[in-house]
Amino acid sequence: MSQGTSSSGQIAAPAAAALSGRSLLLLVLVFCLLWSSAFAFAKMALNDCPPLILLVVRLTLAGGIMMALAVKVDGRSRLASMRRRDVLALMLCGVLNNAVYLGVNWIGLTMTSSAYNAVLISCNPLVVALLAGPLLGERLNLTKWIGLGLGLLGVVIVLRSRLAGGHEDAFGTVLIGIGMLGLAFGTLAFKYLKPRGGVWTGNAIQCLTGALVLLPFAAATESLADLHVTRGFLIGLGFLVFAVSIGGYGLWFYLLTRSSATAASSLHFAMPPLGLFFGWLLLGEPVPPLDIVGILPIALGIWLVTRTARQTGTPAPAISASSS
Repeated sequence: MSQGTSSSGQIAAPAAAALSGRSLLLLVLVFCLLWSSAFAFAKMALNDCPPLILLVVRLTLAGGIMMALAVKVDGRSRLASMRRRDVLALMLCGVLNNAVYLGVNWIGLTMTSSAYNAVLISCNPLVVALLAGPLLGERLNLTKWIGLGLGLLGVVIVLRSRLAGGHEDAFGTVLIGIGMLGLAFGTLAFKYLKPRGGVWTGNAIQCLTGALVLLPFAAATESLADLHVTRGFLIGLGFLVFAVSIGGYGLWFYLLTRSSATAASSLHFAMPPLGLFFGWLLLGEPVPPLDIVGILPIALGIWLVTRTARQTGTPAPAISASSS
């Protein structure tokens, strides 16, 4: 995401002074905890519900609530004044970030562990940095190339550990990769198109667009008979709707209006270890020793890529607002 913007639309210049270092660190830590734990809660809900049905329900609920917030916060006049181009751009981002990324990724999540999924998806800033060169004309300096190389090395270590050990499904891994590309292109599409609109309005449009696109696929390939309203399903769904789609987005955009995107995104290196931790804590997923070896260069690579952007004043490749 570019500085002062979000994947839901352009945000006005900071209305308040930048947060203190301690306050920023605390808020970004809360954001990282919400985002990284989302994979485990999604896996929890997927144990009792097919992935596309779960996504349609989640996106519809979250989109409806955020549209109501948009009317209250952004105002009806601002909604009515949105340009057709902005609405179409947000719809495209919704297709890429919600329908393609989440749809494909959640199907892959039914075949893989949440920790494995979280580690691979957390590499999104590295993918965005690599693609931003040919697509947006953003140059990669030596430090960024080193960061990308370290990230790739870490991914290879994790892939070799998980796949060679028979811990994960190969086809599920391919789906995660396709989903990550959808997320990366969704981030790049936003950077290129720069749609304007209120925070809640833009997110609501993206969520509802994703739900609308996924609905026919869910109806054609999945059955409501496979949905079981259990305690785990309700906890997982509630967390994804309120803590991630609404709370996580709201916190991220609050950070963007009080500080720079690069300052917040530079701490996304915490996502890989946190993803492993929550998979182990909430679902009892094992953590092979090579995972620890692999996430170290991944985390360092993310830090180098985003740190370089902060030093040069260029936008850091941040994780999209649709992390899980």
